[in-house]
Amino acid sequence: MTDRNVSRRTMLGAMGVGLTAAGVAGGFAGGMAVGRDEDPGGDQTVPFRGERQAGIVTAAQDRLHFAAFDVVTDSRDELVELLQKWTVAAERMTRGEETEPDGAVGLGDYTPPADTGEALGLKPAHLTLTIGFGPGLFGPSAAYPDRKDRFGIGARKPAGLTDLPAFAAEKIEPLRSYGDICIQACADDPQVAVHAVRNLARIGVGVVSVRWSQLGFGRTSSTTRDQDTPRNLFGFKDGTANMRSDEKDVLDQWVWVQPEDNPAAAQWMTGGTYLAARRIRMDIEPWDRANLLEQEQIIGRTKGEGAPLGQEKEFDDPDFQVTSGGVPLIYKDAHIAVTNPKNRDGVRILRRGYNFTDGSDGFGHLDAGLFFIAFNRDSHKQFIPMQHDVSRKDALTEYLIPNASAHFAIPPGLKDGEYWGQHLFS
Repeated sequence: MTDRNVSRRTMLGAMGVGLTAAGVAGGFAGGMAVGRDEDPGGDQTVPFRGERQAGIVTAAQDRLHFAAFDVVTDSRDELVELLQKWTVAAERMTRGEETEPDGAVGLGDYTPPADTGEALGLKPAHLTLTIGFGPGLFGPSAAYPDRKDRFGIGARKPAGLTDLPAFAAEKIEPLRSYGDICIQACADDPQVAVHAVRNLARIGVGVVSVRWSQLGFGRTSSTTRDQDTPRNLFGFKDGTANMRSDEKDVLDQWVWVQPEDNPAAAQWMTGGTYLAARRIRMDIEPWDRANLLEQEQIIGRTKGEGAPLGQEKEFDDPDFQVTSGGVPLIYKDAHIAVTNPKNRDGVRILRRGYNFTDGSDGFGHLDAGLFFIAFNRDSHKQFIPMQHDVSRKDALTEYLIPNASAHFAIPPGLKDGEYWGQHLFS
């Protein structure tokens, strides 16, 4: 234990602040992504169809609405029909259109509108909609131990799709964790993102129900080289080491599922990826009382420039051997030391998180933090080992309380005429 750790715990204990060691999913630094065209004067449309689903390596938008659904029907036909309807509606909404023509006001005075209407007149705002499937959709899982193979797809479950394990000192709330299907809506206008999820939920009534959802603002990753590195709610630049959209070989190695990763029955996942989602509440008030030096030592970077300690610029390569008076400038339990690929045998993840603030907790403390999203080729070899280390070794965990967790298989993109999940159910 370093003097820094002793002083922090002593100081906070004297203030009467109860600390909980908690894990952070993959950390606040590290990941990657591919970009959309930046054209403020254009129609702000991201193509819905392509080799990969949009919203993974697309240039990160400013707003998020993430929703997880439980499938409440046992009918395979009903579920497939819903996925077909969802695909049509989703593609239209990413173009800035209503879920169906004249759906908001043109279907007659005595007919419920087929579109809720709050996005009328708004641009697409680079809306992307990304779908994923959870372990419980295929049969029994840790979250749904009594589940049956309701849809005859149990044999097609990908090898890497399991519920995430428990991590040290987390406080997972089941009712805002897990899920059979996820929808990630990202856009530069929050109303556009909310409209998209709201309408998919409306279309799905009787077949699916919303299990939980999360709004996010202020992206916490840079996914193209022309995006500045954003800051998290601790005030530090977040995602400096993120992979970029033009690193094709790196993406193939660490993000996209390859044919050899699954048996023949699960080849529908080739070209897809896995999404790990974690809602991580930040202990804002204790953090705000820590001095600047201590904050920088915990992160391993300067707060202003974002440079690794001992370096000058944000993108300088961290040197974990540099010392001052025989003491490492970057402590072994600094966040950057635990999560940096140099200390993880080169293993990387693609991160795409967002800040959130959901009011206060009734005790005058902000319910705020990071909604962390990681994409990777194999969570069992990438995200999960990293998260185990972060939850046990990272000094930052004293200020983090993960309280929601989920894992989804994200299939590849759609060709013309295909619908979401077609290769899984065909």
